[in-house]
Amino acid sequence: MRRDIDRLRALDYPVESTTGTAGGYRLVSGRDLPPLLLDDEEAIAVALGLVTAAGGSVAGIEESSMRALAKLERVLPARLRPRLAALGGATAAVPARGAPRVDPAVLAVLASCCRDRRALAFDYRPRAGDATERRVDPHHLVTHQGRWYLIAYDPDRADWRTFRVDRIERPVPRHGRFLPRELPAPDAAAYLTASFAGASYRYTARITVELGADAVRSRLFAHIPGDIEEHGPDACTVRLSADSAELVTQYVAAIAALGAGCALDAPEEITDRLRALRTRLPA
Repeated sequence: MRRDIDRLRALDYPVESTTGTAGGYRLVSGRDLPPLLLDDEEAIAVALGLVTAAGGSVAGIEESSMRALAKLERVLPARLRPRLAALGGATAAVPARGAPRVDPAVLAVLASCCRDRRALAFDYRPRAGDATERRVDPHHLVTHQGRWYLIAYDPDRADWRTFRVDRIERPVPRHGRFLPRELPAPDAAAYLTASFAGASYRYTARITVELGADAVRSRLFAHIPGDIEEHGPDACTVRLSADSAELVTQYVAAIAALGAGCALDAPEEITDRLRALRTRLPA
């Protein structure tokens, strides 16, 4: 047993020992990450995640992913290297345009607090105004269209909140742990989608369409920044809301291009852009 323990320590596994009749050995966490024992499927799954991140699908961690992938490739058994080479040569990732860079260290702190049910404090920069200190019970991290979001319960506001991770600064785990609350949605992704649909921003437009809600969803090129209210099998109202008048205009034009009858209720900034678009695209 002593020889086996010496071998583990030589491989950088931190093993503590105590003497006496109640003594023994214990594997503990150390400063460095020791070798991981992964089976074939686990190793390929890790490699796939690193290839995807290195390709830019997750903003801010491309360089770290490439370094980790190179280390993994060096220690893989010979039988797995051809599979990894094929994986790297046959996969590609299209980066999300305009996705803000996220500090991997911040993501790591948030993820560990979600896992350990550890209360969290951080400074948050909202869309407008100065940064404020927030204290929350973190629940889940979700990535959507190149952005990372933290879903958490805010005890000070007695409600659930969604935070963009690129706006979170100086996250610090607090000493206390919390009892997990039930999320008011089937899962974290569903909650994030619902919070987007219900949010109101600077520019809001409503367009009534002579199509069912499911037909509108299936024929649009992406998720809309808003929600759809169904009025029957052949009618619905789409509410679009965003901080960018250009973005709302693009979605209004996309819905109008579906070819169904529609009526628009929108602020002047949106209607002026649509008139200019009609002028630039004569029939």
